[in-house]
Formats: sequence, structure tokens, C-alpha cells
Amino acid sequence: MQSRTLSKYSAEILRTVDMLGTVSVQELSQILGVSDQTIRRVTRPMAERGDLSKVHGALVSNKSALDPPFLSRMSVNRDAKVAIASEVAQIIQDGDSVAIDTGSTSAFIAQALRQRKALTVVTNSAFVASTLAMIPGNNVSMAGTQLRDHDGAAFDRAAFEVIERMEVDYCVLSASMVHPTKAFLVHEQCEVDIASAMMDNAKTAIMAVDASKFQPQDRRPALRQPAFKEGDMLVTNTAPGADFDVALKGLNIRVAG
Repeated sequence: MQSRTLSKYSAEILRTVDMLGTVSVQELSQILGVSDQTIRRVTRPMAERGDLSKVHGALVSNKSALDPPFLSRMSVNRDAKVAIASEVAQIIQDGDSVAIDTGSTSAFIAQALRQRKALTVVTNSAFVASTLAMIPGNNVSMAGTQLRDHDGAAFDRAAFEVIERMEVDYCVLSASMVHPTKAFLVHEQCEVDIASAMMDNAKTAIMAVDASKFQPQDRRPALRQPAFKEGDMLVTNTAPGADFDVALKGLNIRVAG
């Protein structure tokens, strides 16, 4: 039985290390909800086999540097995304239903939600679906059949059909930038359309963005996410400045520690 448990941890650890590129033992124990000692015990033979490397107390992926851009984005502002994910996992409770979009912050949220039980999940992200589908008691629906090669997300007609049939307690959304007057912006129309479909069938929408999204960007997104209603939520890692009061009016803002 112990051997099977360690094997399960090995798969989870390898997936997480490959996703992040580099992660400390302490960070990994927090993400997976196991002790530092368990992480060290499981990763010792993994390092000996060459599955990953250990460098100065950190675990390092041995995957090629030519991995998809999605994995690269997972390493950007990682601490902030982990904190946001932990906060969202406090909002969503055992037995809740949730729609989750694609994106690096959503991937961290999926990892954090592994501590929850009996979730009903619908997502257009292959990463989110695979992260939560193997938890006993969860009911996970993958929305879509044709996946994009750079992030494993689906935006085909089948994705919308699945999402539109689901009534959920929460939907978790992301954005490329937060504008002081135009609110949440993204680069692609398909992202707006998926967000709209999820929000239409969710009691509460949760926007999860780290503090970097409140800064000006060289390539500013041009498309607005759908308007949020009063009582919807923003989860971020730093309190937004007064310049964003208009854009965030009516939202329940939660700042992750």
C-alpha cells in the first residue's frame, strides 16, 4: 500500500516540477499538501533515475527547454499565482460545482483544488481536466474536442455546448490585463466567448489575476471580458490602487496573503 502511495506522489511531483521548471521542496509540499519529508523521500529515487534533478534544495525539471509556452508562463510570478490559488481553494468548498477557464493561474488553482472533495468541474483546459479528474469522487467534464497546441485549450463548438449545459456555483476566469476603466482585457475573442458562456451559467464569477496584470503592457489586449455583476469576486495578491475603483466597483475583492 505504501509503495502505491509513493508511486502516486511520484507522478504528481513529476507533473508539477515539469510544469513549474524549478520549485523548492517547501513550495512543492504546499502545492501538493504533503510533508517536506514525503517530498524528499519520494524524490530521492526519482533524482537517481534522472526523472528530475536536485539543485541546492530545489527540484528542477529535466524536460527540454523547448517545451510549450504554457509551461513557461507557469514560472512567471509563480509565488503570486500559488497564493491566489490557495485563496480560491478557500472559497470553493467540498461538493461545489465550478467552471474553470484555461491559463497559468487557472492551472495553479486546479492544483490547489486537489484538496477539495466531490467537486463537479467543467473546463476547456486539458491541464485542468487532467489535474482534477483523477481525484476520487470528482465529476470532471472536458469541454471541447480540438485542443490548441500551445496551451491544451479547446474553443471549438463542442466546448461551448458542454459549458452551456452546466449550471455551476462558481466560474474561475483569467485576464491578460486589468485596465483602470475598461476592467478585464484579453487578446482573443474566443476567450471572451468562453468567459461569457461560463458566467451565464454560474452563480458567482471569480476573476483570478496577479498584481502584474494591473501594470501597463507593451502589447495591450484589445478585448473586454464580459461585465461582472455586483457580488462577483476578484482574487489577487496585492490590493489594487484607487485608479481601479471604477473598473472594480461592486466586486468582492480578496487579497491573497
